[in-house]
Amino acid sequence: MAAKEAKARIKINKLLEESGWRFFDDLAGKANIVLEPKVKLTKDAVDALGDNFEQSSNGFIDFLLLDDAGFPLLVLEAKSEDKNPLVGKEQARKYAKSQNCRFVILSNGNLHYFWDLEQGNPHIITRFPSPDSIKGYHRFQPNPQRLITEPVSKDYIALTQMPGYATEAGWNNAGERDAFIQKNRLRFLRDYQKRAVQAIQDAVAEGHSRFLFEMATGTGKTLTAASVIKLFLRTGNARRVLFLVDRLELEDQANKAFVAYLKNDYTSVIYKERRDEWRKAEIVVTTVQSLLFNDKYRRLFSPTDFDLVISDEAHRSIGGNARAVFEYFVGYKLGLTATPRDYLKKFDASKPSTRDPREAERRLLLDTYRTFGCESGQPTFRYSLLDGVREGFLINPVVVDARTDITTQLLSDKGYAVANGGEGGEEGSEDSFFQKDFEKKFFSESTNRIFCQTVLNNGLRDPISHEFGKSIVFAVSQNHAAKLTQLLNELADVIWPDKYQSDFAVQVTSLIPDAQQYTINFTNNNLLGSANFLEAYKTSKARVCVTVGMMTTGYDCPDILNLALMRPVFSPSDFVQIKGRGTRKHGFLEQLFDKQLKAQIGRQEKSQFKFFDFFANCEYFEEKFDYDQVLKLPRLGTGEGNGEVGGTTIGPNGEYIHGGPDNIHQVREEAVGPQGMKIDRMFFEGFENVVKADPILQRQVDNEQWDQAIDYVTTHLLDKPAEYYTLDKLRRAAGVDRRLTLREILEKIFGLIPYFKGKDELLEDEFQKFLLDQPPEALSQHAEAVVAMKYFFKAYATDGHLRDILEKKRLTDLNVNPAFSMADFKAVPQEWRERIPEYVKDYVSLNQFM
Repeated sequence: MAAKEAKARIKINKLLEESGWRFFDDLAGKANIVLEPKVKLTKDAVDALGDNFEQSSNGFIDFLLLDDAGFPLLVLEAKSEDKNPLVGKEQARKYAKSQNCRFVILSNGNLHYFWDLEQGNPHIITRFPSPDSIKGYHRFQPNPQRLITEPVSKDYIALTQMPGYATEAGWNNAGERDAFIQKNRLRFLRDYQKRAVQAIQDAVAEGHSRFLFEMATGTGKTLTAASVIKLFLRTGNARRVLFLVDRLELEDQANKAFVAYLKNDYTSVIYKERRDEWRKAEIVVTTVQSLLFNDKYRRLFSPTDFDLVISDEAHRSIGGNARAVFEYFVGYKLGLTATPRDYLKKFDASKPSTRDPREAERRLLLDTYRTFGCESGQPTFRYSLLDGVREGFLINPVVVDARTDITTQLLSDKGYAVANGGEGGEEGSEDSFFQKDFEKKFFSESTNRIFCQTVLNNGLRDPISHEFGKSIVFAVSQNHAAKLTQLLNELADVIWPDKYQSDFAVQVTSLIPDAQQYTINFTNNNLLGSANFLEAYKTSKARVCVTVGMMTTGYDCPDILNLALMRPVFSPSDFVQIKGRGTRKHGFLEQLFDKQLKAQIGRQEKSQFKFFDFFANCEYFEEKFDYDQVLKLPRLGTGEGNGEVGGTTIGPNGEYIHGGPDNIHQVREEAVGPQGMKIDRMFFEGFENVVKADPILQRQVDNEQWDQAIDYVTTHLLDKPAEYYTLDKLRRAAGVDRRLTLREILEKIFGLIPYFKGKDELLEDEFQKFLLDQPPEALSQHAEAVVAMKYFFKAYATDGHLRDILEKKRLTDLNVNPAFSMADFKAVPQEWRERIPEYVKDYVSLNQFM
């Protein structure tokens, strides 16, 4: 017992010190931790207590944390490792009230709860709040009743943008009102957006602190989120809001919207642009990936730094262990998603996720609803695509079912080789389906040419200039996107001679420099120029963006007239997002500056868009969809036997095999010389100096363009004759007991991480993410077994032999297994023996521990 008490004390002491609390006076300030009222913890007291830290001559010892003036601020109730921290809950409450403390931490060294006595139940935390954070939180006095009764009118946002708009002449003159609104960019809530905000008020009145909005793409989730943010900030129920997005390009888009809507009352910043000044802002926008990498969220923030956390595209940004970022913070949580719960009904829960990617998506969606307290599948508020179409805010697509003979064959169960997961499909992602194999086997130039010809021959034209309508094409991979872009430009030269100089189609993928700016320019109708057909009409000269995943989520370009899926889609959320790029309405006359021509043409509203589907994706997800148009495409061949078809071969099983040459890319032999045997610190420092001196790389890192930075280093700095830097040599030079990624190395060089974490520290971080991902009630039942669970988690993640034993159910082998024995296994509660391996397989990258 004494040993467990001592271990708990050591861990708690370390956690307190890591968060900035002081046991002793030092240069940072006076000690702010005492034991028992008015009993200061000294070095002599620590030595005298020894292992028996829970008892003293005066009774039970609590940690009392003080503010700068020496007044009690927080009570820390400590228990030994084999006790559930919650057993001391009532004792801690009594003690906290006697000290006039509002906050309590309950901890056994492994599992910790933060409890605001004025705000309901304890919340699991993985780091203790810092003194500055808890002092700020102490000044925070939320009043849910104010939030519940706050009037939310249609002009809720407009009143922040221009408080006196209703007294302006432009508003009061009916004939000038539309121009006045447009000039001042005033935003008014639609009825359903107002109902969404009011749904949160109703949920808070019922005692809820988690909310989920399910709103179709194009229905203004960001404007609605801005209204929610204003509601919480204005009523004093939040001091600061964290807005999480899952893509870099959405970061800037969301921040610009919040600035436009709320800047007169509140400050919004992107974290990476204001790293040293984010505390001055009420709204902080960042990507969940940047916080998750190397667990930066735990180093950058305290659990009490944000009182409202909003997850945009919640099914993505809290998927997997990214949920650890979301759950790290205490307070209110709001999720936004465009993926309807209807998809949950279509998949069988009994299907193994490793076989069917749709099952993984189903699990992800279900987890999203559970996370936000919507286990029944009913969100806090719902507004579907059909609702938007019925009320005149959105439009449905004209689906063009355009299957070739080959792609029809590929729709059989044996046709696709699929790996579980897959978001975005950017080349290099281990989570997407096997796209290199897919592309080599299934896409020859002849097939791609048919795809492109079909879109160009049948796509909608711009109603003003009659040129080809603005379009987005979704490719399998970045390599595939490059091929399609080239083909589209070649075909455009034939159809519209001298009109385009290879700028009809543009590749917009993560490895293309300035790709994010391309998406913005395409929306603003100045991508590679504008007014190519009609001088007085502003529309992008580039007519087609060919992408993989960059333009699927949250991209707003309302004048899109054609979408083309030149790849299969296995994720319902991806499918909904892609379709949503075209559902927004648009008035094309806004882009025409010739008044006489305007009068002649009259209103030109977007009433439809075409959705070209070459792989029956619509049928795959919407079995009863009424197709509006079916095209018969040119036949590639009979597809029988092993016949030659358009430069390709149809294999015996119907697979489409590329028939072109396949050359060896590179042959290189490396003799290990003296430089390979003397890797040391100087070698790493030499590489560090080279990297820091490169302005291109500096800019890429500053902008968090990690794909481009890694590609640049690989292409320009590694494997060069001068120093012959290689990734393996750099890893050895770093002296870490695990594998390092090139991104980690760059982050260390540019000071974004203080050091390389060792294997055990990384495992500790992964286990903390695991704890945050678990239902609090499940952990509470087995809090005393957390040490055994952690040992099992670490062993399973690092020991391939143990994984093999458990996978093959050879449990008797544990009796002679030195690293993890049968006794260790039995110490793990039954339900966690399956839950831990399942989590590790799904969310922990095992390569880093090799």
